[in-house]
Amino acid sequence: MEYKPYYYQDFAEKFILDNPEAGLLLDMGMGKTVTSLSAADKLLNDYFAVSKVLVIAPLKPAKETWPPEVKKWDHLKHLKLSLILGSKAERIAACEREADIYIVNRENVVWLVDHFKSKWPFDMVIIDELSSFKSSKAQRFRALKKVRKYIKRIVGLTGTPSPNGLLDLWPEMYLLDEGKALGKTLTGYRDTYFVPDKRNATTIFSWKPKDGAEDLIYEKIGKFCISMNAADYLQLPDRLFLRREFELTPEAMELYKTLERDTLLPFADGDIDAPTAAVLTNKLLQAAGGAAYDENGNVKVLHDCKLEALDQLIEEANGQPVLVFYAFRHERDRIMERYPEAVDIKDDGAVVRWNEGKIPIMLAHPASAGHGLNLQAGGHIAIWYGLPTSLELYQQANKRLHRPGQKKTVLIHHILMKGTYDYRVLDDILAPKEVRQNACLEALKARIKEVSK
Repeated sequence: MEYKPYYYQDFAEKFILDNPEAGLLLDMGMGKTVTSLSAADKLLNDYFAVSKVLVIAPLKPAKETWPPEVKKWDHLKHLKLSLILGSKAERIAACEREADIYIVNRENVVWLVDHFKSKWPFDMVIIDELSSFKSSKAQRFRALKKVRKYIKRIVGLTGTPSPNGLLDLWPEMYLLDEGKALGKTLTGYRDTYFVPDKRNATTIFSWKPKDGAEDLIYEKIGKFCISMNAADYLQLPDRLFLRREFELTPEAMELYKTLERDTLLPFADGDIDAPTAAVLTNKLLQAAGGAAYDENGNVKVLHDCKLEALDQLIEEANGQPVLVFYAFRHERDRIMERYPEAVDIKDDGAVVRWNEGKIPIMLAHPASAGHGLNLQAGGHIAIWYGLPTSLELYQQANKRLHRPGQKKTVLIHHILMKGTYDYRVLDDILAPKEVRQNACLEALKARIKEVSK
């Protein structure tokens, strides 16, 4: 296929070419894959600025998004690919194969760094979903930090750079510029721009930005990062977020309230217990959905109220395909038992069959469907059966149907059981995170003027 880039893609490609350290905070569905590959092709074959390019991506995009993009576009078909995936022997063989673009899933970054050590051969690295490197304690961050000095050009791609707050930015930005903008250490960054927020006598639980720090952070990283929102450049379908509120039965609410009050639901063969506040939160979310794991890891069914709410929404769909997001494995299992025609997105060929209109109900955990999957051809209705507390997973999952090529208004239903933790997650956790996230993206938004032809 002939590549005819949008003007914003030309802008983003030039930004990569002009900036050895480039952060592209592109909204989902804006063609970041082909844009990055086009820039890499020029750096390899026109500018001779790099010799080997490594793409680090989540596993599914590493297998199902990046390779097809090379085959799809006429101007990229000459690029030789090598997928560093599979068994150890297969990964070693892929490393030894002569290629232009090497693709590795992020879970194998530690192995890859250990394999090459100081003989690291990739002088350009593209990190798909840079936000997956937001923890400075994670092994993948520490591994890539070791070889950062061997990388001449680096590109970070993400639509959610700070899903949990501005502290997330430091590891991501360090991988891009080795600490020139925000400092060499997380401690230094934190002490410079933040003050303690929630704490007790000896422990600090959270940090908040100092007065004026937020704008200063955006100014510093704005030298090598740009943000683009799909709604500013593309014709996207409408999207409606729908709060669907349902009630637990009195018996189910009594069980929920008992667990909330006593942090324990006793059963003869294993109790549902919550020894800490974090565990209690998790158990309450499970209980709102109708079941919870007991102390032995077995599932205790508490009620069918949320399943009955799901029945209503599926009936309202009137035969149209629905994408259902779940939070816990037992939620998936109970939905599949209730709907034998339902298919898990992780099943072989599920994505293809969904986009062909052959799956009436597809189930997905947001971590399995959050990055790089195009599902817009298969339907326009999503239902959140169980919500995540991660803004990144929530936003990415919502974008699976709301993408260029979608023909209908996207309907995103949230099943909320009244009086439960469902509301806390949506209103008190996800909503404030989204406000902070949008402030960051707006501050880094690229100002592009379309050239009149």
